[in-house]
Amino acid sequence: MLFCSPVRPGSCADITQARQVGLVQLLAEGPFTEVLADAGYQGMGAQTGGRVVTPPHRKFKKNAPAWYEERHELQRKAHSSRRIRVEHGIAHLKNWQALARHHGRREHMSDIVQAVAGLLSHQQTANLYRSLRV
Repeated sequence: MLFCSPVRPGSCADITQARQVGLVQLLAEGPFTEVLADAGYQGMGAQTGGRVVTPPHRKFKKNAPAWYEERHELQRKAHSSRRIRVEHGIAHLKNWQALARHHGRREHMSDIVQAVAGLLSHQQTANLYRSLRV
């Protein structure tokens, strides 16, 4: 499922936006749902009881042992291969003309983004279901 929070003016870090709209509390108190996030959400896993999974944090900045580099690379690739559907969903969202060339009122942008996200989630679910039936 693709989740898009309401649009707000100005720039804000992703994790700050998630905290402000109550996503952290919702994930922590709701049923167990695994969320595959990018590195911008580091630390959110601890706040949500392990529901938010981020790529592995890099311990060594310099002079890391060879075994650590190999292990870190394997973990990073494993996370990336699981998260590829999320990235595809974000890319599809960015390709919608209503979002790419929005010239309307800012007040309507949140509704448009959430409607498109719902349509994309439904489309991906339908495509997955259709491919499993064949």
